Amino acid sequence: MSTLYLVPTPIGNLKDMTFRAVEILNEVDLILAEDTRTSGKLLKHFEITTQMQSYHMHNEHKVLNRIVDRLKCGESIAMISDAGTPAISDPGFLLTRACIKEGISIECLPGATAFVPALVNSGLPNDKFVFEGFLPVKKGRQTRLTFLAEETRTIIFYESPHKLLKTLTHFTEYFGEDRQISVSRELTKLYEETIRGSISEVLTHFENKAPKGEFVLIVAGK
Repeated sequence: MSTLYLVPTPIGNLKDMTFRAVEILNEVDLILAEDTRTSGKLLKHFEITTQMQSYHMHNEHKVLNRIVDRLKCGESIAMISDAGTPAISDPGFLLTRACIKEGISIECLPGATAFVPALVNSGLPNDKFVFEGFLPVKKGRQTRLTFLAEETRTIIFYESPHKLLKTLTHFTEYFGEDRQISVSRELTKLYEETIRGSISEVLTHFENKAPKGEFVLIVAGK
């Protein structure tokens, strides 16, 4: 039976790839990859030779119907992103929704997602939390931060290195300098690091040490 498989890939350490993920990627008719160059290295490492096609935020509307048609014709397709679980701040939602509408089987494998280890090792409450992903760059940013300033649950953000200082500065303005935060970078990689403390303390740390890598920010609720 045709199935869309959503397959998590390692966020850094290739040893975090699951046996089942390798098995599925070997068995399907096609792999949809966010960046075929990045995913090509992963597939080569695990000796996976399945055909691969580019599927990312800039072309997903254009190729969506063709992919659904292939699934309706009986093919099985796997979707992977550059790192982590598809559709978590990555492409995947539109295709999943389209498959549900067409009655096509969907399976999402458990696996790597950056925010889970960052949340668990933050030392902040994790029984209730809200995932925000990337903040709006310009339009809507202030509105969102104003709204989140009253959030009582732990808040999770993703951020890139060149925007980290700007975001931490905004956090001091909207959440207060003393609000607790945990910032993890390069999770599962050689230079993995987590910095914890007040927002002002963590901001000072990264003002003195240039931010490098991808970041997950865990902010205490109000």
